[in-house]
Amino acid sequence: MRLWHEKIIHLLPKNQLLGQHRECCALRGNGWKKKHKTVDYVFSYPPYLLFRYHLLVMDEMEKRGYNVSGEWKDRNYRGKIAEKYIDLEEEIIEDPIYKEHNIEYLDECIENLRNKGIELKL
Repeated sequence: MRLWHEKIIHLLPKNQLLGQHRECCALRGNGWKKKHKTVDYVFSYPPYLLFRYHLLVMDEMEKRGYNVSGEWKDRNYRGKIAEKYIDLEEEIIEDPIYKEHNIEYLDECIENLRNKGIELKL
């Protein structure tokens, strides 16, 4: 489980992009606050930031012609099983959304993909 650096979302191959959507759905749903060493940092932020990150993924999916269930664009939606938020508070979004997505993390993501045989052109 990983959230790719937001600067490379538009470069992700199909499998990684669609996988990222599934990861976001899981984290926004009943996976929220379930420990996983790679994404634990997400839980130290308000869930609104994950929603905004997920929007970046969904926007890229739509640019490529994939269908996205409209429910996921509702910041209060958490999937079919998880209870919706009543009114998830909007937060100020920084760039990057997560401070952990720094240049070192970008390099780590690129290397991770390279190890899978995927070369990105930045």
